[in-house]
Amino acid sequence: MPVEFESVVTVSAAKQIADSLRAAIMDGRLKVDERLPTEEELAQRFKVSRPTVREALKRLAAQHLIRSRRGPTGGNFVASPTPEDAARSLANATTLMVAVGDIGLADMATARLELEGVCCRLAAAREDVDLSMFLATMRRELTRQREDDLSDEEFCASDVRFHRALVDAAGNALLSYLMHAVVEALQPVSNMIIYRVREREAIVGFHARLLEALERRNAEAGVAALSDLVAYTGDRTREALDRRARRAGSGQTD
Repeated sequence: MPVEFESVVTVSAAKQIADSLRAAIMDGRLKVDERLPTEEELAQRFKVSRPTVREALKRLAAQHLIRSRRGPTGGNFVASPTPEDAARSLANATTLMVAVGDIGLADMATARLELEGVCCRLAAAREDVDLSMFLATMRRELTRQREDDLSDEEFCASDVRFHRALVDAAGNALLSYLMHAVVEALQPVSNMIIYRVREREAIVGFHARLLEALERRNAEAGVAALSDLVAYTGDRTREALDRRARRAGSGQTD
């Protein structure tokens, strides 16, 4: 039986169509691998133009909810987003919220500390699980962060990989998904804001403490290292933003 859709108004029609199709996918009226109606059929059902439908489909494709297939049996089909796709979409949205100021420094620091602290405790408590793979990644990134010729961008990327390894060591799929937004989006933004004023040696020191704590499966020592790292990063970020504000007020540039 064809899925029924309500008519939409012309204002933001593409968004409304995308929302309607997304709802049908989420509640199961449209199944994974099911072919969507053609652009012409959707245009007739929603009483809009084909370019409007095409824009709506682009929105769904960007969210990894549909995929296109060429050929006689081609068309647009309902897709099943991978965890990586979903996490990337969340990270992109979070990055935008940070950029426009919807997420502040205090919220960023609290989310990171609390969620990474949970990950640290879970990882340390997995006594029946070999953490060597995750520890090896953290150790490798720590060694890389000590390299004198490492660029700021490379240091930030290594920082992300270090913390992703900690998150993955917790062995919790939902936390890994949520922390993708915190580590992959918020942390790089913070890093690139403050890289001029923070000392790498301090960050490396916090990372070394965290790694040692996890190697000993000492959750409290790991959480303490995270707490000190977040406090230090927060202070340096505020210094960087204050300096930017002063320069902006005086007409200077970085």
